[in-house]
Amino acid sequence: MSMSIVAGIDVGSRSTKAVLLDAASRVIARSETETGAFLAEAAERAFNQVLAEAGLSRADVAYIASTGWGRYQVAFRHIQITDITCHARGAIHLFPGTRTVLDIGAQNTRAIRVEANGRVKAFRVNNRCAAGAGRFLERVARAMELGLEEIGPVSLRSQTTTPISSVCAVLAESEVINLVSHEARVEDILSGVHDSLTDRIVSLVRQMGAVEPEITLTGGVSRNVGMVHALETRLGLPLNISPEAEYAGAIGAALLGHLRLAKRAEAQAAAGLPAPVG
Repeated sequence: MSMSIVAGIDVGSRSTKAVLLDAASRVIARSETETGAFLAEAAERAFNQVLAEAGLSRADVAYIASTGWGRYQVAFRHIQITDITCHARGAIHLFPGTRTVLDIGAQNTRAIRVEANGRVKAFRVNNRCAAGAGRFLERVARAMELGLEEIGPVSLRSQTTTPISSVCAVLAESEVINLVSHEARVEDILSGVHDSLTDRIVSLVRQMGAVEPEITLTGGVSRNVGMVHALETRLGLPLNISPEAEYAGAIGAALLGHLRLAKRAEAQAAAGLPAPVG
């Protein structure tokens, strides 16, 4: 077994991500699977997939850290860590200049202020209504009979934004259907949808005080170019977006797992005990 390999598993409400990091904290493999109704099975599946991608077995992994909505369902974990802590650490790893993290997932939206070492200074979470998160975009895409990946590019064609007033995902979906029936332009409706979501996100950020750059976007919504455009326009600042933005939570969990493993090894060495074996 290689004592350098650590796994991070992020069990989200929509998808489950897993990463493997080597001793230099480099991502050597990643996987993503739909979470579905059975969280423990999703975690097992994601872990098996990432091991297969790396050509490794479970015996090669020294430590496993879980995070996310379903982190307690990862039965084979060594430690579970909160989403906020992991996304903060993952964002700092991807972009060391990060001072504000926006994590927009399927169910929740989080605004996090971080120190240079990745420590969380403050945070705000919108968990009252899915209109504040990616699930809102999923419902809108379904209502407009578009793929989720289509709504961002289509929204950028808008010349005149159609405002969306509802703050509830269910009511917003009804409002969108009503606007379509009144022949409002699809791109204008989608522009309004992104602006509506942006209003809620910016409100979270400003609850922590003045916006501190650099701002790093994590979570699945980072792939939505319409959302990115709306946020950058409203904030007046560019967003850091990594190709691994969706894996920030899993990466952060693995990084913190590395630290925990190192501390355990130091403690055992100080006590004159053999090095840990996993």
